[in-house]
Amino acid sequence: MMDLTILRQLNAPTREERLENLRRVLADTQFPPMVPAYVNNHIHTTYSFSPYSPTAAVYAARAEGLSTAGIVDHDSIAGAPEFLEAGKLVGIPTTVGMECRVSMAGTVLASRRTNNPDQIGVSYMTLQGVPHDQIQALNDWFAPYRAARGVRNEKMVANINRLLGTSLDYARDVLPLSEAAHGGGVTERHLMYALAKALVAEVGRGPAMVAKLASMGLTLSEKQRAQMEDLAYPFYEYDLLGILKAAFLPQVYVDATDECPGLGRMVALAKDIGAVLCYAYLGDVGDSVTGDKKAQKFEDDYLEEVFTCLKEAGVPAVTYMPTRNTPAQLARLRKLCEENGIFQVSGEDINSPRQSFIIRAMEDPQFQNLIDATWKLMDYENRRIPMDLYE
Repeated sequence: MMDLTILRQLNAPTREERLENLRRVLADTQFPPMVPAYVNNHIHTTYSFSPYSPTAAVYAARAEGLSTAGIVDHDSIAGAPEFLEAGKLVGIPTTVGMECRVSMAGTVLASRRTNNPDQIGVSYMTLQGVPHDQIQALNDWFAPYRAARGVRNEKMVANINRLLGTSLDYARDVLPLSEAAHGGGVTERHLMYALAKALVAEVGRGPAMVAKLASMGLTLSEKQRAQMEDLAYPFYEYDLLGILKAAFLPQVYVDATDECPGLGRMVALAKDIGAVLCYAYLGDVGDSVTGDKKAQKFEDDYLEEVFTCLKEAGVPAVTYMPTRNTPAQLARLRKLCEENGIFQVSGEDINSPRQSFIIRAMEDPQFQNLIDATWKLMDYENRRIPMDLYE
């Protein structure tokens, strides 16, 4: 975990303050050597949901020895300019992108679950390697979708209040936890974080919170109970929101519709701005490799059809998380990518203070192609090589 004093400085209220604080912090910082295998193209920041501002995320990535770092926020790329500037100050190469949900209406996957635990017919995708002169245009393009998501978020806040008897207000309690005022996205995690903060304000931490959760019908695991009784952990509400999200999000969730662009529109957008559109493979979860997901079926039963759909639509790439899947899942996925001429991208989402930025699976030589792909993404976004994935 990053030193809390430094984190507070790098999470200052404004971009200018954060970058100026970074300059001061760097004067007393000695980073470890960069490890060539340590790359991560899927780091979330406060412009979606994360304990890290773009500046703090870059610092944390470099402090763990990463050789490159990539920002990917939900429905927003507004944090990218700060991320790029912080990368220059820290001396780490960076790549920028964003994540969104795409409607699969009109495709063979319209009535199937792919990589979205919450909703059938909607898939998570990323835009990677976004050229820097297209950052503002891309964020502006998504503004109506962020607004539509805000409408749905308000409905879910109302559902939370009805279900739990709370009195959360979207404008008062949720929006201030986000960078929405600066073009950032607001996610379901923000809603549960607001709920977590409200519960802590009501009853406090420790045994009182355990009792409160029990009164809400929750039976905690031994690990969860230990987290709720840990009064010293500085990110207590993050652990609490994880518990609340798993327990209550399915009951308050409202399907995403207007905030999800169609697949054809996303392919056209990616071509227009010169970015790499990637389908984010999840894979069935049995005994979760990382222990953070419940058992659930996703796209493995019809993965060949997923690839057929991607090829027909013109999606040129797949992104996946090497430590989140079994060796058998990875072997099958990589084989299908090779057979279909699909570009492979890696990255493991960072949105919790308990996570490391390092993807240790990348130390395996079989994933050298993913390291090479990271550098190619940077060449794309810096226009050092032409975009040829859509030809």
